[in-house]
Amino acid sequence: MEIVNVNAAALCNSEVMEMLQKLKDTTQKKHKREGYLATVIYETLHYLQDTECKNQTAESVEKFLKAMKKFKLTKTEKLMMLNTPPRTELEIQLIVQESEERLSEDDVSNIIDIINKLFPPNKAS
Repeated sequence: MEIVNVNAAALCNSEVMEMLQKLKDTTQKKHKREGYLATVIYETLHYLQDTECKNQTAESVEKFLKAMKKFKLTKTEKLMMLNTPPRTELEIQLIVQESEERLSEDDVSNIIDIINKLFPPNKAS
């Protein structure tokens, strides 16, 4: 495998899960299961299926990214919110650097509302 462009893009967990599922399906169709690759794919998919990304769709991720534009968050902060959607003000403070200066209380409430609307919490959470 050759890395063409190191900083091409960062993938969120739901995108990684989707890509691994496709890779798993193509690997199964070819009946060429390479031991370590199959193990990594299986273990990663198994882990991701127990996270919130299992309920995320490309459409909901796109809506989230559009909604977050008005808050002037960094790409990393948006990625962290996608992978682990914050449900409280404290969680947003842990994700957003200098959140007290950059976000108002209304902004924080709006972010939480958007996240809860697009990515409803799991019943078990």
